[in-house]
Amino acid sequence: MRHASHPPADHGRRSGLTLGRTLRRAALLLPAALLSGCGMVVMDPSGDVAVQQRNLIIASTALMMLVIGPVIALTFLFAWRYRASNPKGTYDPDFHHSTQLEVVIWTVPLLIIIALGAMTWISTHTLDPFRPLGRIAPGRPVPADARPLEVQVVALDWKWLFIYPELGIASVNEMAAPVNGPISFRLTSSSVWNAFYVPALAGMIYTMPGMETRLQAVINQEGDYWGLSGHYSGAGFSRMNFRFHGLGDDGFARWVARVRSGGERLDRDAYLRLEQPSEAEPVRHYASVEDGLFAAIVGLCVRPGRMCVDEMHHIDRIGGAGRESVGNRERLDYDNRRLESGHEPAGATFPASGRPPQGSVQPEGMRPRDQGLSRGGVNQPRSEPDQGQGNALPGADRGSAPAQLNDRPTERHQH
Repeated sequence: MRHASHPPADHGRRSGLTLGRTLRRAALLLPAALLSGCGMVVMDPSGDVAVQQRNLIIASTALMMLVIGPVIALTFLFAWRYRASNPKGTYDPDFHHSTQLEVVIWTVPLLIIIALGAMTWISTHTLDPFRPLGRIAPGRPVPADARPLEVQVVALDWKWLFIYPELGIASVNEMAAPVNGPISFRLTSSSVWNAFYVPALAGMIYTMPGMETRLQAVINQEGDYWGLSGHYSGAGFSRMNFRFHGLGDDGFARWVARVRSGGERLDRDAYLRLEQPSEAEPVRHYASVEDGLFAAIVGLCVRPGRMCVDEMHHIDRIGGAGRESVGNRERLDYDNRRLESGHEPAGATFPASGRPPQGSVQPEGMRPRDQGLSRGGVNQPRSEPDQGQGNALPGADRGSAPAQLNDRPTERHQH
């Protein structure tokens, strides 16, 4: 007689199988539970431009699934129907053509491509970041008397500067805008390419030094949203984030008053200090902004003695400055301004091969370049290469790269 306190052996096995199934189900549900804490802001945005872009993503995916879905389903169906163990599967090695299949295979993708092309054409013009907004929400056109809020955006290393020229204020790593009001962004960068991105507001837009890009957007719901850099720009890229506040009219007025009451003046000297590379910069406010600062940032001529980009364009349009251009050489040297100020190391300015840097000294036998004669003749012997394009400043270390960069592996690399 079996004692009641000892369960049967098969009961223990069933309990073990049940526990194993429970653990497997938990393992499958755990990633879903973790992902549920992530905000799907791209698919649930708060700005009308981002909503239209979301709808475009959904429509494009649905159209492509018209082909992808049946192909995946038919792959499994054919594998099952024509398996070796199925005697009902027709074996026809001489099959080579079917008009019906050809019509389906070519017509359906062609119709999908036409539909995607039409959607792309329409959305490309409707969502053009340079085009003024036509509506602030579905069925709500922009009021005739509505004036967009202009925000000038500068991507710095590694922080964001927002200038409100009409309000005369500026902020670092924080911006705000009233809900249901059009926003006109003017964007540039101080040193390298970057990308301005507020997923809840609109799509990503590039910022480039010496150039200005535009973005038109609107925020339709009050709240605090996350903004970030969408393009790698160096060591501090991962912490190049900011807060975007969508506020009501009263809340935006209070935010403006707070910025005006607690900040300093943003002039050229303050900007040059702010431009120095720094990471995890705290929120900072400026109660006033020097006139024309953003234009000087775009023109790469905030620092005294630099030629502005528009001045360079004017010289190009009139055919060049002739002999007078000799004095413009240092005014056009933008790449080494960080090195001049001592806020950036020389870096890898020389090839790891150990060869001297490229300059205007040409190899023997080549025809002299007239544009280099202003430097005393391109083929004249020199004790050291001149500055050329992208090399270190005169007087800087002009030796070859460190030895470890010049060494080649002694053994062949195994792939």
